[in-house]
Amino acid sequence: MCDLCVINAVKNRMLDERSPDMTARRDFLKRAAIGATVAAGAGAVATPSLAQGVSSVEDLTHELHPDFPTYFGESGFSMEQQFNFAENGFNLFNYTMNEHTGTHIDAPLHFSADGQSVAEIPVENLVVPLCIIDIAERAASDADAQLTPEDIKAWIAANGDIPDKACVAMHSGWARYLNEEKYRNADAEGKQHYPGFHVDAVQMLLEETGAVGIASDTLSLDQGMSADFASHYAWLPTNRWGIENIANLDKLPRSGATLVVGAPKHRGGTGGPCRIFAMV
Repeated sequence: MCDLCVINAVKNRMLDERSPDMTARRDFLKRAAIGATVAAGAGAVATPSLAQGVSSVEDLTHELHPDFPTYFGESGFSMEQQFNFAENGFNLFNYTMNEHTGTHIDAPLHFSADGQSVAEIPVENLVVPLCIIDIAERAASDADAQLTPEDIKAWIAANGDIPDKACVAMHSGWARYLNEEKYRNADAEGKQHYPGFHVDAVQMLLEETGAVGIASDTLSLDQGMSADFASHYAWLPTNRWGIENIANLDKLPRSGATLVVGAPKHRGGTGGPCRIFAMV
């Protein structure tokens, strides 16, 4: 008898089996399978949705839309619908964007000839301790305020050393102006005015810490009126990254949170919009 004939014969015998013993066995196995499924479901409900030790998650991402303010003052994002549910049974958009629009990451390649592209940033450098340095009080009265080495020293005195592979974020309170012209804050000569990192602070982080990222709640890592992008040029070419337009830093502790950067992974990219959140 051929192999296929044997297989079919066995299959037919199993399907046609009507003996009481086999019927009872099938019923037992069916009940056991149902019981296992229910138990698994109950276990899933009982299992916490967050990792052990994490009590909350905070979204640090602004919603991206065509009117989101940009460094150059022109829209950096647009969407065109190609398919719609009423006619096609599904929705699909094509979108066009500048990589550095919305809450986004600056990859090392953004300000270097041969630094890491956004796709080349090691994933272990994108899930990191978050250190928030608050200069909001100073920025409220001085749009050109900068995060300085003294601010870093004060943070360390209050919170301890900056952890290895941390992201150091500047909280200037500027996010509250997002829907106002003041967010870009350009004067009559076109110079922008908002807080950023002083290059001396960046140098301190490079020389005295193992931080891999810095983040700003404004349009730039540098202060708005910067003409030389000194902080960009000091930081990014060392294969470290930056985040601009980060949101909701005021809802987090100054230390202790874990930052997760959902960076895009397009080949050769200099950065791109991210979904960023913090686990506390």
